[in-house]
Amino acid sequence: MENDKRDRDAGSGGNLPGEAWTDGLPKGRRWSGIAWSILFLLVPVLGAATFIVAPYYDHWLPKDVSVHGKAIDGLFYFILVLTGVVFLATELILFWFMWKYDAAASSKPATYIQGSHTLEVVWTIIPAATMLFLAIYQMNTWADVKMRRPRIAPSAEVVARQFEWRIRYPGRDETLGTKDDLFVVNDLHVPVDEDFLVQLKSMDVLHSFFLPNLRIKQDAVPGMKQPVWFKATEPGTYDIVCAEVCGWGHYKMKGRVTVESRADFDRWLARVEAEQDATQRGPDEIPVAAAD
Repeated sequence: MENDKRDRDAGSGGNLPGEAWTDGLPKGRRWSGIAWSILFLLVPVLGAATFIVAPYYDHWLPKDVSVHGKAIDGLFYFILVLTGVVFLATELILFWFMWKYDAAASSKPATYIQGSHTLEVVWTIIPAATMLFLAIYQMNTWADVKMRRPRIAPSAEVVARQFEWRIRYPGRDETLGTKDDLFVVNDLHVPVDEDFLVQLKSMDVLHSFFLPNLRIKQDAVPGMKQPVWFKATEPGTYDIVCAEVCGWGHYKMKGRVTVESRADFDRWLARVEAEQDATQRGPDEIPVAAAD
């Protein structure tokens, strides 16, 4: 007791007038422990509240307009719930330990333990088993999006370059790489309810072809030609963005994808063809207005 009193007086400079002590510590230190405990409790509370209210303020997943989007979103929500439960449990246990074993509230000194080999084995096996389960659980969805390529010719070629999307459609011969190909920039058109196969390339650096509403994201790697496929289910105009920092103009590398009926898509292609033909005519082919 004498030693404890001396240690207390030495650490605080003595018991100051008007200063109250609780279990050998000033009241201020006790309230400090409570404040830190509550602060750590706010982390899971506010974190969970953010996820709950975000959809009501339109800060959530973009509208899904693809065939495979439901499966991808299902995987996202499953992993979110799984990790969310672990996060909440960990944070609540942390709060409880900070509250229960606060120095001012505990009469016992802190003790050192060597650890538990059994506990370490358990918390290694559980995450490993969880990761293995997720790998198996998502295999079919991954195959649909990345492996089971539709048996169709490429519908369009998308070439990423700093800082735009160059898009090429096959012309009347329905074959890419011929002289009647049609070219547009940042304006991808897609017929609704039809498989669409994109041939993705990069002209310069690493880019990432990202269609949020179609749940498509694929890196465009220089020197590689990568197939990307999807089926849009709802007409509308949606974003094309680059999800890879590709240089100073990365922020403005944005295009649009227009999902429309087959009839509207064919009319758009005909219009692009007419405009392209008009700009490629030689001087002798350009009609001259008759003189008055």
